[in-house]
Amino acid sequence: MPSRTALSFLLPLLFAQPLPAMAAQPAQPAQPVVEVYKTATCGCCKQWIRHLEANGFSVKAQDVANPGDYRAKFGIADEHGSCHSAKVQGYAIEGHVPASDIKRMLATRPQAAGLAVPGMPMGSPGMEGAHSEPYEVLLVKKDGTTSVYKRYR
Repeated sequence: MPSRTALSFLLPLLFAQPLPAMAAQPAQPAQPVVEVYKTATCGCCKQWIRHLEANGFSVKAQDVANPGDYRAKFGIADEHGSCHSAKVQGYAIEGHVPASDIKRMLATRPQAAGLAVPGMPMGSPGMEGAHSEPYEVLLVKKDGTTSVYKRYR
């Protein structure tokens, strides 16, 4: 066993400087958590979740019997519905909304219920395939009216 003198000499040297690996790591901001409500069997919902995760979001997915119940609870009309509903930082996300649009909304914090991509347009995140069709991301206002947030061609 080392003598007390040897330990008193070594301890200050060991803890005098931060470890290089720890000092080089900048603090990472917390990732926004997206709560997703989907059916257990929907494959495109799982693909959309992967899209969100690949773009820096944390996702908590819950399998539910009827995602439309959550859509209504979040203030999104059925006419703007899709196969899954979500919530992030107080905003509703309905359908296959691209992560970039969610990030822009969170950065600008509009007075709105959230964003929606009605239906399941081919080419939207989670609905990739052999072809793409034009679609719009709608900004759903708290009174239920909408405006085009972004168009995809």
